[in-house]
Amino acid sequence: MAGNSSRKGAVRTSKKGPSSGSGGNNKKRLSGKGPTPKAEDRPYHAAAKRKKAASKDTRERAPRQKSARPKGGGELVAGRNAVVEALREGVPAIELIVARSIDVDDRITESLQLALSAHLPIREVHRAEVEGLSGSSQGILLAIKPYQYSSFEEIMQRAPKPNLIVALDGVTDPRNLGAVVRSAAAFGAHGVVMTERRAAAMTASAWKSSAGAAARLPIAQVTNLARTIEEAKELGCFVIGLDGEADKNLNEMKVAKESIMIVVGSEGKGLSRLVREKCDLVVSIPMRATTESLNASVATSIALYWVDEQRRS
Repeated sequence: MAGNSSRKGAVRTSKKGPSSGSGGNNKKRLSGKGPTPKAEDRPYHAAAKRKKAASKDTRERAPRQKSARPKGGGELVAGRNAVVEALREGVPAIELIVARSIDVDDRITESLQLALSAHLPIREVHRAEVEGLSGSSQGILLAIKPYQYSSFEEIMQRAPKPNLIVALDGVTDPRNLGAVVRSAAAFGAHGVVMTERRAAAMTASAWKSSAGAAARLPIAQVTNLARTIEEAKELGCFVIGLDGEADKNLNEMKVAKESIMIVVGSEGKGLSRLVREKCDLVVSIPMRATTESLNASVATSIALYWVDEQRRS
């Protein structure tokens, strides 16, 4: 009978003395509240706070996908060192882009000063936009103008006789390209010709390596170097290829005072087979150590120096 204190279990005994049961009133409490929620779903748990912060960060970074590149279609130079070096060398630029609340150091200060001196527009944007445009987290970008190439025909029309042209057969390192342009300008060449595909272009890196020579010397891109060599021959150029394995060396070249096109091969493979066959003469640069080799820009510099010396004599 319910409530009968004489029934077994109706009265509980503990150290504090006998106590009566609830009579079934607490039965719902004993049924439990279901499985324990995940840590990230509990509002006051550290895991839940991290999840919320990550979600907020994602919302803040969302504009990265909507960021528009600067007008002009040029290259973007990212990073504090790269930007200040490009500005020092006077690389033609469209605008300087700086993130808001950026940590200012000497490089940022100099970049801003150089941009102001050059009357270059400075645009301040959200840091997420800078990262979205370039992937760089250093908070500064320099938008570079597209390089204005000449045509091979324009170079040959402007070049006096005897002319001196440098042609690059697949040089892929932009720093080598810039160094070749610099040497070509230093030793009186009238232009540089290079292929459009599978070769370096006049990027900011190449421009910096040229030390400003790219602004003074016309550079042309051609689709077919072998065909361009044939055109150069028709215009009176003697075509000389540089190859470390050639039987004849540079000292044996007797046409330095004629109109010349010097063709330089790529860093690894040298002259391609077809281009080599098109050359009137293929020469090597004599070296004391036969096991050593020269990169494209150094070989070009030596050949141009030798031609310039012969023309001076």
